[in-house]
Formats: sequence, C-alpha cells, structure tokens
Amino acid sequence: MSLLFSEGQRLSMMIAEASGPSNDHTRQLIEGIVYSRWLIKAYHAVPVGILLIFTTYHWISKLRRRRVTNRLNNAHDTGGTTSSSSSSTLGGNATPPGRGKTGHTINERTLLSPRQSRSEATSSWTRMQRKFRAVGMYQPPRIPIIHKTLPSNATTLLILLFLGLNIFYATYDIKFNIPLAFVPADRAGLLFVANLPWLYLLGAKNQPIRLLTGYSYENINILHRRLGEWLCLLAVFHTAGMFTAWYFFFRPDGLTLYWFLTRRLVMIGIGAFLCYELLFLTSLASFRAWWYEIFLGSHVVLQAGALILIFFHFHTARVYVGISSAIFLVDRLIYRIIIKSTSFKADLTPMEDGETVLVSAGWPLFNSWSSFLGDAFGKNTRQGWETTEHVFLTVPALSRKHIIQAHPFTIASAAPKDSEHAWFNLIIRAHDGFTRDLVEYARGHSAVNIRLDGPYGSLHALEMLRESNISLLVVGGSGIAVAYPLIWALLHEGDAEQKASRKVGLVWIVHEASHVDWIGHERLKELQEKGLDLCLPAPTSKAGRLDISTLVEDMTSKMQESVLLGSQRVGVVVSGPDSMNRATRNVCASMAWQGLDINVSVEKYGW
Repeated sequence: MSLLFSEGQRLSMMIAEASGPSNDHTRQLIEGIVYSRWLIKAYHAVPVGILLIFTTYHWISKLRRRRVTNRLNNAHDTGGTTSSSSSSTLGGNATPPGRGKTGHTINERTLLSPRQSRSEATSSWTRMQRKFRAVGMYQPPRIPIIHKTLPSNATTLLILLFLGLNIFYATYDIKFNIPLAFVPADRAGLLFVANLPWLYLLGAKNQPIRLLTGYSYENINILHRRLGEWLCLLAVFHTAGMFTAWYFFFRPDGLTLYWFLTRRLVMIGIGAFLCYELLFLTSLASFRAWWYEIFLGSHVVLQAGALILIFFHFHTARVYVGISSAIFLVDRLIYRIIIKSTSFKADLTPMEDGETVLVSAGWPLFNSWSSFLGDAFGKNTRQGWETTEHVFLTVPALSRKHIIQAHPFTIASAAPKDSEHAWFNLIIRAHDGFTRDLVEYARGHSAVNIRLDGPYGSLHALEMLRESNISLLVVGGSGIAVAYPLIWALLHEGDAEQKASRKVGLVWIVHEASHVDWIGHERLKELQEKGLDLCLPAPTSKAGRLDISTLVEDMTSKMQESVLLGSQRVGVVVSGPDSMNRATRNVCASMAWQGLDINVSVEKYGW
C-alpha cells in the first residue's frame, strides 16, 4: 500500500487510526480509496464512447452528402433539369417583405407548399422527427434574477448528460459518514484530475475532434466552460473534505490547523486550488467583457501554474497532468506559433462611422507540405482559408501589451477558391481594449504589420446550407463578416442548374445606414444580380427595435413561393447579438414544429 499513496496514504492511515480502534473502519477506508482509483480509470470509456457516436454520425452524414452530390451531378450530366423561378430582389435600403399574400401571420399552410404538404402528410415519422428537432432547436428565455442565458435544449441536454455522468462517478458506492469522510474527498480529487485532459482537449484551438466530428473548438467551447466550472466545484468538495478530515480526526489529537496547512501535500494542493478558482472567476462572461486582455493573460499563466502544482501535489495525478500538458504545449507551441502563425503587412481603412476599421491584405497563395496535409496537421493563412473560418489577430505596433495578445475575428472576404492570390479582409468594430486601440491607431496610420494565427473554424454552417435549396442568413451589424463569404460561396459554386435550384436570402440589421459601407452597395448589388434576395430594413437608430421573428418568417415564406421543387429544405444561419440569435432560433423551431424541413446554425460574435 505504501507504493500507492506516499504522503496521501500516511494521512489516510492517520485518519483511520484517529477514527478509533475499529479495524472495520480502517479496512473500509483503504478499500474505498483503492476502489476509487479503479473506478476512475473506467470513467474515460464513456466520453470516448460519446465521441465515437458523434464521429460515426458525422462520417455517415458526410458519405450521404457525397452520394447526393454525385447523384445530382449525374442527373445534370444526363440532361436532367430542375424547375426554378427567377427571384425578385430588394435593392438599396430595401424594405422587409410583406407578411404573405393575405397579410396574416404565417401558419403551417403558408409555410408548406401544397405539394409538400400532401407528400409529408403521409409520413408521420418525418413529422415526428421534425418535432423532436424543433424541441432541441428551441432556446429558453434567460433565467430571471441572475439573467443567465441558456443554450438550446439540445446543447443543454448534452451538458446535463455529461454532468450526470460525472455525478454518478463522484457518488457511486460512496458512504457519506464522518469516519470515511476522506473517501468522497479523495474521489472528488481523482475525478478532477481525470477530467483535466478532456478540459484541455475541448479548449485547444487545434484538436482532433474537428477531424473526427466536424465540430471546431468554438462549437464545443461551451462544453469546455461547463466542464471547467464542474472541475472548480470538484476542487471545492475535495478541499472541504480534507479540512473536514483535519477537524474531526487530527484536531482532537492536538494537531493544529497550522500543522495541517504546513504539510507539503496540503500546501501544494491549496496553491492548485487557488489557481483554478481564480481561473473560474476570470473566465466569467462579465469579467471577459470588462477585462478581456486580463482574461487572456491570466488564463495562460494560471493554468500553467496549476498544472505544475497538481503534478507535485499527488503522484496519481501525474499521468493526467502529463497528457494535459502535452495537449497544451502541442496546441500552443507547435501549432499556434510554428505552423499556424504568419505575418503580413495590412492596410487600415477607417470607416465613415468612426467606430469601425477595415483591415485588408493580399498575398499570393503558398502551397507547401502543410497544405498537402492540411486536414491532419493544419495550415496557415498563406495557404488560404475556408468559408466562415476565423483568425486570431495580433498587432504588435499598438503597444507592448498587445505583442502577446491574440483576438479572434471572422474573415470577412470570400475563400480563395481556384485562385493563385488571396484577398483578406477583417471588419473590426471598436469596443474596449484592443479594438479601441486599433481604431485609434488607424486614424493616424494607413498600414501596419499584423500576425495571424489561423485559420480555424468549422464548415458545419456551409455544409448545412449546401444541403438546402433555400438558404437564409440573418445577421446584425458586423455579423455580415460571417454572411458574406457564405453567400459568395453559395452563389458562385456549382453549375447553372445547381445555382438555379438554390435560393439564397439575406436579412441584415444595421444600426446606422453608413454600416452598409462595410460591404458596400456595389458589392450587394453584385450579389443581387447573382440571385440574392436581400432584406435590408431601415437602421435601428431610426426604426427602433425590429421584430426579427416576423422578418425571418416573411423572408422564408417569400423564398418558398419562388421555389417550385416538390421538397423544400431550409437552412438558416444567424450571427448577431444573443437576442437576435435566440429569436431566429426559436422562430425556426416553431416552423420545424409545424412541419417545415428547417435547420439553424448560430455563429456567435465571440466566445
């Protein structure tokens, strides 16, 4: 037994001796500790199993999409045709489309074409599937008093399942009584370190999860945050349990709190505990909003310090610390610094509103071994990027503190497909800190050296829209950086018949009319000529808060009327403030409940 526990074993044996002369207590204590170590080793099988399920679903869906694409291409090659109608577009400061021919709120009959309604009326299984999808798609309102924004029901269910798994392993076969208080505290500590590799894997920018499941790190960042919060709670349970052990077993024998706190194992453990609790506090959404730069710096320093302390705290944790450290170092050093980072000279163009700057650059595309093995090992922006991907921007010229800071921004220009040159744009709106400093700097400088870490991101939104014959993008303000590359890709890829069979629409909510200059009226007109249905309501500074749900319903109905296909599949991508995202998600859930084949993807401003 001495090989298993070292100083931790000595403490547990002292607790066993202090609990009384009963050999039964000593036996139960040691058996509980040994059993916990065996049980936690089995814990990893469940997350791995969940990951395999998502991986299988992703690759089956990918193969299915490829078969559908090949079938469509074969149909076109043999002269098959699809019916479509020309689209009417709204130019300039377009007004929102009407609420339908009758002027009434859209219901199931207006959402579904007669042909679609008849075909789907015979398929109760299809309707049931869409109702389940609608329930998962729905996003509940904010929790009152604490004003906590909840994710969609599907995401909440996944988080609860993962939390339930952890609660099961934390409490299974645990006897909660004072003589055995050390056992649940020890179990909590073991579960904490067992989850560390998953925490760092979910938080890494470069991870195999994207290759396996199609979900990039920003899609699963919510799991990283919730898991981090759970680990902080486990650390509290572990620490509280150890202090309980001192109070009931060591203190009556005259061993003071000072004696307990000066044990090497305890001192190192308290240091690690403080590091992770500070990580939790500095990761709160309110803290990130006010002191984002402090959040970035403290996140690196605190987690590095915490890993070192845990390594020396208890030898059982060392294998988990080693795996977590390897994930962290490979992600930060090998990928983000060596492979994914590159420097350019970029032009700075202040926009008319005085609060926005356009960062633009161009370079010849560079092919290398990295692009050849890009899916497996990643590539940097010199090899190009994919639609909706983003980069982390560093501008060392702003100040010393910005030399090591990297901030995420969605690439607002089309992906360089079949081209030898890349044209790169970022639309950056001033808030505080880095963005404010950059806008101020752009007023006196027309160019600056930048460092880009990336590209990163998932093709989930683009793949969903490609599978849909009706694609609608709903964005607010600088969310156009997400929408524009998607619209460009949808309107330019495929042959004439494939383009004709697809309807693409955009609802763009701007606060000021001058914000349209971020893209430009000429570029919007060009997209309209390619077939874009545009809804550009009056700026909210004049019109006030808009009814997003009605805009989405009306635009969807309008686009359906111009598509004469027997089966209509709608894909919606939304990028804007949380209120806009939630309203769009929920009106899509309502339409799915009514029977429409609709999917929605939310591309958030930040994470």
